[in-house]
Order: sequence, then structure tokens, then C-alpha cells
Amino acid sequence: MIYTVTLNPSIDYVVETYKLKIGEVNRANNEELYPGGKGINVSLMLNELKEENTALGFLGGFTGEYIENTLVSRGVNTEFIKLQEGLSRINLKIKDEDETEINGKGPRISEDELRLLYKKIEKLKDEDILVLCGSIPQSLSNTLYEDIVSMVAKKDVKVIVDTTSNLLLNTLKYNPFLIKPNIHELEEIFKTKIGSIDKTIFYATKLKDMGAKNVIISMGKDGALLVDEKGEIYLSNAPKGNVVNTVGSGDSMVAGFISGYLRTKDYKEALKLGASCGSATAFSSGISGKKLIDILKNEIEIKEICKINM
Repeated sequence: MIYTVTLNPSIDYVVETYKLKIGEVNRANNEELYPGGKGINVSLMLNELKEENTALGFLGGFTGEYIENTLVSRGVNTEFIKLQEGLSRINLKIKDEDETEINGKGPRISEDELRLLYKKIEKLKDEDILVLCGSIPQSLSNTLYEDIVSMVAKKDVKVIVDTTSNLLLNTLKYNPFLIKPNIHELEEIFKTKIGSIDKTIFYATKLKDMGAKNVIISMGKDGALLVDEKGEIYLSNAPKGNVVNTVGSGDSMVAGFISGYLRTKDYKEALKLGASCGSATAFSSGISGKKLIDILKNEIEIKEICKINM
């Protein structure tokens, strides 16, 4: 079974307006609601790819009920911890000439509620997949992802981590199956400017040397780079299209990679499906459907660059 963890889910309230005027009443031209959170995005894309999965995390109040009901209606299994107090957050995303976001803080999570999540994770078995995505709420320790990965380290659970900075680096000693920083996060981790494929390969390889088995660097219009556990390095292109919304694109890439790997056990094919899913979501208003993914997959080319010495 694939399990995704979203610690601070949201309702994403997306509003389109014309020439936003601060301090005045503005009218929406269009508005939509989506269940939000990186792990939830992974679950939704896995569902599009017909990969059964279960969404874990914390939900609170009537907003939490909306998130869960929406996921269930779309065929996603859910085992969220229901919080005794507080509401799952609402993130406001205003689309104008530029995009402005106001993200909610989210509810406080108690130690007892956190232990309920730990109990679910302790039940994971060999061959399960665990996806940890996004930030950690302020009410929880910054070591949470590290603590979770350590809980399953002695089992044959494939752990995938998609988060930033030290939250990611601190999990590497447990040899996660896959990490997926984007190019800007890679620059932040190593405190440097990366302006070439050679530099991207260098720093992606460093992350592999630090413990990650497979490393994907998503690079937007420049495609994606994979350094796999055998030392093979692959580069995918990005298909041409109109970018509508980048939210969820990286999460869709993670889901596509998981699905591609499970089907073929071939990292090259996994990257191809991952790149297709990521691009398809970027060209959609929400998580993309399978039809566009299949179209874009025909436009994805994977080049083998080289193999590093191990």
C-alpha cells in the first residue's frame, strides 16, 4: 500500500480577479475550491493513475470534513486523525496579473493526536511506500519527519521525502528511497547559485552521497534530472504548453514516478511518467486527469547522460 502524509491539509480557495485593488472591494471573475496539501496532491494523482493509496494526516472542523469528503468522492482512501480542536486551514490564492497567496496557519496538534498518527505508521509493512511531503506545522517538532523515517527504517518500506532544507537533510541518514527537491530548493540547501546542468548533476550527486537512493531535481521549463540508485543519470525535457498553475506539479511528478516504478521497476520509465504527470498538472487548473498525461507522455524524451562512479 502507498501511504501519503499531509500534516497541515488545506482548502485552497482560488479566486481570479481583474486588477486587484488593495483597500477596495474586489469582485471575483471566477472561483474554485480544491483540497490542498502536498501529500493530498500526491494521493489525487496516484488515484488518477489507478494506484490505490491511503491519505494520512490531521483534519479539523467543518473545513476538515470538506477536505475528507472531497477526497473520498474522488476515490482516495483516507485515515486522517480527527482533531479535537481547531479547523483545517484555508489558503487564499488570488490570481491577477500576478498571483498572491495568503496561507492559513492551521490548527494546533496535541501530543496525544500525534501519537495516533505514529500508531498508524508503526503498522506499515515491508513493501509499503510512505510519502512525506510539505512543511511541518508550528505546533510540531522540526524533527518530526526524521522521527517518522526512523520508525520504519528497519522495515523494507520505501520512503519518499519531498520537503525543504534541514527537514530533508535530516532524513538522509536513513537512506530514503527518493527525494525530490526543485532547483531552487537545491540552491537553498547548498547556498549557491546553480546555472547549468553540470552543476545540477554535481549537487544532486552530493545528495545521493549523503544517503538518498534516488534523487530527482525538478527544473520547471528545463525538465527534470534523475540520479538513480545505480548511479545512472537521466534528463527529461519539459513538453511545450501553457502553464496555468504550478501548485501540485512537483507532487504530481512524485506520484508519476512512484506509479512508473511500481509498474516497470525501470527508473527511466518512472522518470518519464513522473515528468508527464508534473507537466500535465502545470497545464491544468488542478491535478491533471489521465487523458492529458497520456498525450504529454508521447512528448517526453529521456536522455541518459552518464553514470557516476560508485
